[in-house]
Amino acid sequence: MVRPYRCSDLPVLMDIGNRAWKPIYDMYERQRGKALFALLTPNRDTVKGDQIRAHAERSPENLLVCEEGGRIVGFITFHLDREKGIGTIGNNAVDPACGLKGIGQQMYAAAFARFRQEGMRYAKVTTGLDEAHARARRAYERAGFNVRQEDVTYYREL
Repeated sequence: MVRPYRCSDLPVLMDIGNRAWKPIYDMYERQRGKALFALLTPNRDTVKGDQIRAHAERSPENLLVCEEGGRIVGFITFHLDREKGIGTIGNNAVDPACGLKGIGQQMYAAAFARFRQEGMRYAKVTTGLDEAHARARRAYERAGFNVRQEDVTYYREL
């Protein structure tokens, strides 16, 4: 069941986010090296939770929570660009310990319904092209995202 965010949800959402992004940050650290990674992500164990808290404080109406059996198993944040008519999915995750299938699809469907209700014409999401984001890419494609733009970011030590 997807429902609106409640302030009491925040600690659980922050914990899910921090745990869900751990494999991604592990991959970034291997890919970028310890020094560059530490510079770009100084608080790797809490940065995702901090982003979720900031979104909840700024736009709590644009945060949905998924519960199964009375337990929070996922969340999705989003932004509405009313001028362009684009709803953008931001941080979203399913509890890595959940073990349930279809949670992400429930959350995307709820976000799409909200986008339509708010008059959005398009939905947007951004994710990585690396192996750590492969599951997210598959989930977004299952949810119907079908226009893809690829980017590459380069770094070099000076």
